[in-house]
Amino acid sequence: MTNKRTKKILFLCPYPINKAPSQRLKYEQYFPYFIENGWHIKVSPFVSEKFWKIIYKKGHFIEKTIFTICGYLYRFRDLFYIRKYYVVYVHLWVTPLGLPIFEWLTKKFAKKLIYDIDDMVFLGHSSEANKFIIKIKGTKKMIFLMKNSNHVITCTPYLDQFVRQYNEKTTDISSTINTNIYLPRTDYQLNDIPILGWSGSHSTSKYLKLLEPVFLELLKKEIPFQILIIGDENFHFSDIKIPYTAIPWNLETEVEDLKKIDIGLYPLPDEPWVYGKSGLKALQYMALGIPTIATAVGANFRIITDAENGFLIPINDLDLWEKIIIQLLNDKELREKIGKKGRETVERYYSLEANKNKYLSILESMI
Repeated sequence: MTNKRTKKILFLCPYPINKAPSQRLKYEQYFPYFIENGWHIKVSPFVSEKFWKIIYKKGHFIEKTIFTICGYLYRFRDLFYIRKYYVVYVHLWVTPLGLPIFEWLTKKFAKKLIYDIDDMVFLGHSSEANKFIIKIKGTKKMIFLMKNSNHVITCTPYLDQFVRQYNEKTTDISSTINTNIYLPRTDYQLNDIPILGWSGSHSTSKYLKLLEPVFLELLKKEIPFQILIIGDENFHFSDIKIPYTAIPWNLETEVEDLKKIDIGLYPLPDEPWVYGKSGLKALQYMALGIPTIATAVGANFRIITDAENGFLIPINDLDLWEKIIIQLLNDKELREKIGKKGRETVERYYSLEANKNKYLSILESMI
């Protein structure tokens, strides 16, 4: 039997704890379970807390450059400690730019390596604020880590299938929700002005603009509504007539902010980047019992059964988006039925309780 003192795990991740959804709502929220089962955890983010405050803001080029250099120094320091850990767990990449040099070194020094990939990051993607780095992003790093890890954790069937070209030892674990924190709504009365809500990041808020024609049609029909955008306080629509409020994401108020939403929106385009997304926005809405409308693409097919626990809208079918929004606004019983079924789905398949043993079994298999 392995001595508990050997069960040390080092997490090499891009962002500080409790900041990025790809970390918060995946492996980070399982830390208490890991600790309960004898694992000693150390987290080393590339991005510092100070860097995080400006990383998605436009400009700050000199500061971002200095913080990036600091991130590389952190990683150089980490190389001296890797051998102390029984498992090294890498999320997305070890360093963000250039060739997989630090990934190669991490593999060389690590006793066992787990790679956690979220989204199709190897395609190259950046926020509007950091478009200038897209050409130097290290997309080859992800393929290297897929090939050379002892186990790869994916988050969608499509992504899992892709990774299996390089490594057969994979486990598909979706983003998951802590249903003890995300408590469902009990009242399905609409707000005085109904709120259509969207939550996400600066890099994905542009997808909400796909629904601009729908919002303009609602205005023409004099249907009252307000759009709440959570996560990109600088967002704006092209047409100034569309009523909206954009607020920054805040960990302390995240659940309460989401609970203000009457109908959750999850529009997506049909593009390869989307196929790797785990459907997190839909899961957050559904966990709170919020009736959810999503584009019929990628992982949304496995999360949502159309007209049962949410609605799936075919690509570019804006007429159906409008129809379903109006239908939900006019039908309290439908909102309640869809909302409650959505909550049941999350509890059964996408909660911490439903998935904790998947993570633990992977960690224990490394010993």
